[in-house]
Amino acid sequence: MAWTGTTREYPFREPHRLDLEPEYARLRESEPLCRISLPYGGQAWLATRYEDVRFVLSDPRFSRAAVLDRDVPRTSPRRLTDATLHTMDPPDHNRLRRLVAHAFSPRRVDALTDQAREIAAGLLDDVVRTGPPADLVTGLALPLPIEVICRMLGVPLADREAFTGLIDVAMATTAFPAERIHRAFADLKSYLAELVRQRRTTPTDDLLGALVEARDRDDRLGEDELVVLGTTLLYAGLETTTNQIGNVVYNLLTHPGQWAALRADPTLLDTAVDELLRFTPVVTTAGFTRIAVEDLEIGGVPVRAGDAVMVHLDSANRDDRVFDRPDELDVTRRPNPHVAFGFGPHYCVAARLAKAEIQVALGALVERFPGLRLAADPDSLSWRTGRMVRGLDALPVAW
Repeated sequence: MAWTGTTREYPFREPHRLDLEPEYARLRESEPLCRISLPYGGQAWLATRYEDVRFVLSDPRFSRAAVLDRDVPRTSPRRLTDATLHTMDPPDHNRLRRLVAHAFSPRRVDALTDQAREIAAGLLDDVVRTGPPADLVTGLALPLPIEVICRMLGVPLADREAFTGLIDVAMATTAFPAERIHRAFADLKSYLAELVRQRRTTPTDDLLGALVEARDRDDRLGEDELVVLGTTLLYAGLETTTNQIGNVVYNLLTHPGQWAALRADPTLLDTAVDELLRFTPVVTTAGFTRIAVEDLEIGGVPVRAGDAVMVHLDSANRDDRVFDRPDELDVTRRPNPHVAFGFGPHYCVAARLAKAEIQVALGALVERFPGLRLAADPDSLSWRTGRMVRGLDALPVAW
């Protein structure tokens, strides 16, 4: 039976800074599973409540693999055609995840965290030399994750301008023409394919080298899977973390009481980062599309086999059924079962590393610049538009 209720155009409107779209709060109360019409691919269901979001993310009856090479509802013009961590279901997803899991083991992440501290210290030395005022986006938020992912994956740091430029375009929604977005992603894959070719000539002990060995020696990875997996790890390891470091610093500095609390008690750092991840919207729209593979219900609403379903993690993180005073930033909040890194089988494999990088950045700022403050009116700051991920163009600070 065709849907006869209200269908809303989505996205509802262009994001404003780091404000969460108020429509999500209204939907959580009155229509937690609503019908939306997207710029590409037609209509989908949108889940906004915490309980429903976790249900969709963890129930195997919602398939990610079913979106491949289909014109499914989405906000980006790029149709997903490659099988990778984001577009596989178990057991194929489990196979790929196991191949990269060792790179994000506690021991490996601890080692990368130590390196990140050294990198951050050097970057902040440069910040001191150039400021105040200084831009924390170009001074810390961008270069820190870039150097960490380059070391882990084995991507030449000298190529950073080339691959970051491609990622910026490939992960856009409306900032660039559709053909340019498709071309950027194809060029990014070609870049990784060349690095794979180099590993076969000169083996390395980085993650990309290990994946090449898994392909060539153990036959646990297809050739295209290898290239696409490397591409996914590169853009996923950069796009969100680089923007989110600047975002969480902005949120702390525009909530001076919270910055003061963290400065007064640096042992709150771990708790504060979890709260900043919960409170700070990172995506501009709902995330990956899933396809229902059988008839079922979400929160009592019938969903038919073949229906597209999307979830909004940032909305779930503001659900007052789970979080007391959800629209307040509280760096002492415990417990904090946020879903910033997802939930279920597709929980972000790099979550531990991403969180560690944000902790390193904030910890270094608290230690070096206890008097850190914005060096510009918040209303004058410029925000990136037409992208999947929110972020500042620059974050001028003084101390």
